[in-house]
Amino acid sequence: MNFGTLLLADITAFDWQRLWLSADMPASFMLEIAFRCLVMFLLTIGALRISGKRGVRQLSLFEFALILVLGSAAGDATIYHDTPLLHAVVVFVVIIALYVLFNFLTDKYPRIERALEGEPELIVVEGEIDLPAFSKASLTAQELFGQLRQMQVEHLGQVRRLYIEATGEISVFLFEPKHERPGLPIWPELYKHPLHEVPHAGPHACHACATVRGLPAGPVPPQCPRCGRADGWLPVCSTPRVA
Repeated sequence: MNFGTLLLADITAFDWQRLWLSADMPASFMLEIAFRCLVMFLLTIGALRISGKRGVRQLSLFEFALILVLGSAAGDATIYHDTPLLHAVVVFVVIIALYVLFNFLTDKYPRIERALEGEPELIVVEGEIDLPAFSKASLTAQELFGQLRQMQVEHLGQVRRLYIEATGEISVFLFEPKHERPGLPIWPELYKHPLHEVPHAGPHACHACATVRGLPAGPVPPQCPRCGRADGWLPVCSTPRVA
């Protein structure tokens, strides 16, 4: 039996003293933990003040990495007795210095920002989806349509331009009501059931790219003439948008 097996054999399940207190450290160490929490909390607040006030979806890749590294340093220095606070302070200083340097370089050299953060992707143009651009995005169709529904958008014929920003947020430009056109409905109960046979002739939208075509009754075309996909078709929606 090796040393590791002996240690496991000595562990008693639901040992309440072991669960609440460490045998390696005195109960008074909890006071030090409270002090460490205060110090790391103040350092974290200071770092966030320097990096700016943004929501999670507004964070760039660099800022998200900054939060992860700072969170790890703060967590270790908070509860581990063998992690000196000065080490965590050095981590905070270096990471914030890198953040300031990164902002300076991206302001002076926009190519660096484009290389690291990416660029906005134009996904919807005049009510139709650009599938090659959409395939590069981190959103699924259901996630994208869910965000549009929160803006009271019922179909893509109401959307003039839609961008997915480098931060993952979407920017939407809508048609004026008089310029709206019939488009692909994005209600889940409709979108989840594409047709492969049209019961009544009329305008239908491709389930994949949202292009609108007049289709006769009967089997749908084997492929969409615009995107080449065979995902099926849906009757278009022409409901005007009400904000």
